[in-house]
Amino acid sequence: MIDTPEFPAINRGYNAVFRPKRLSLGLVVPLETYATGPTATMTRHVERVQLAESLGFSAVWLRDVPFNVPSFGDAGQMFDPFAYLGFLAAKTERIALGVASIVLPLRHPAHVAKAAASVDVLSGGRLILGVASGDRPEEYPALALPFDDRGARFRESFDYIERMRETAPVFENPYGSPCGGMDMLPKPAGSKLPLLITGGSQQDPDWIARHGDGWITYPRQIAVQARLVADWRARVEAAGGPAKPAMQSLYVDLADDPDALPQPIHLGFRLGVRHLRAYLSALETIGINHVAMNLRLNRADTEATLQRLAAEVLPDFTD
Repeated sequence: MIDTPEFPAINRGYNAVFRPKRLSLGLVVPLETYATGPTATMTRHVERVQLAESLGFSAVWLRDVPFNVPSFGDAGQMFDPFAYLGFLAAKTERIALGVASIVLPLRHPAHVAKAAASVDVLSGGRLILGVASGDRPEEYPALALPFDDRGARFRESFDYIERMRETAPVFENPYGSPCGGMDMLPKPAGSKLPLLITGGSQQDPDWIARHGDGWITYPRQIAVQARLVADWRARVEAAGGPAKPAMQSLYVDLADDPDALPQPIHLGFRLGVRHLRAYLSALETIGINHVAMNLRLNRADTEATLQRLAAEVLPDFTD
C-alpha cells in the first residue's frame, strides 16, 4: 500500500476540510439565488449558514468585494469579509470559515494579519484564508493604488502576514518594518494562518508551490484540470515541503430530475444529482480536495436544494 503524505497540521478548519485523496464539499455565501442582478437580498443568511453546518457541509466561503463594480457583476455577501467572519464565528460551532479570497494589494497586511488571527482565535481555529492579487482594475484608482504592480505587492504583503505569527518579529518590508520589541496579538489559534493562493495571483507557479498552504483554482474540463493539478502537485513535491491541498469553486443549478444531463452555465453546470456525484467523484480522482459550490444561479428553493445535496451528494464524500 502506498503511503499518502498528510497535509500539515495548521488549524481545526484546514485539517477538517482538506484530507489527502479525499474531496469535501462547501458552499459559497450568500446562500440564495440572485441570477438577474449583482446584489443578494441576504434573506435568512444566518439561518442558512447554520443549516449548512447542521447538514454536514465542511465550509462556507466568503469573498472580498469592496466595491460593487458593474463590469464584475457580483457584490458577493456585501458585508466586509472580516466583520462577517467574526459574526459567523459567533453563530456557528463546527463549520470552517473560509474567504476566497482577500485581495492583498488593497489592504495593509498588518490589518489583514490582525483581523485574520482574531477570527481564527474567536472561531476556535476554523479560519481558512484565501488570498489573491485582485482582478478588478476599477478598484485600484478608488484607493489611489496602482494596478500594474499588484503582483510585487502581493508577495510583500504575503511575507508580512507570515512574519506576524512570530514573537516580536523584526524585518524589513515595503509595507513597514516592525522593530523595538513590539508584537502583534493575538497569534493564530494553530501553528499559523492557513494561506491558500488563488489562481496565479501574478506569481511564478513555483513561488506559489513553495509559499502557499494550498491552491484555489477555477472549474475547467476534467482533463485540463487534471493536468493543472498534477503540475501543482509536482511543483509542491519539487519544493521539498509537505503535501498541500487543491480546491476549486463550482456554480451549481440543481435540476429536479436526478438524471438531468449537465448543461454548461457560468463556471459550472445545471444538472441532476447523479451527474453531479459523478462529476465530483472525477474531481476527487484527479486530486481536488474541496469544492466550494455556488448556488447563485440555482433556480430551486435554497433550503430544499441544501437538503437534497446533503441527502443525495454529501454521503459520497464523507467518512
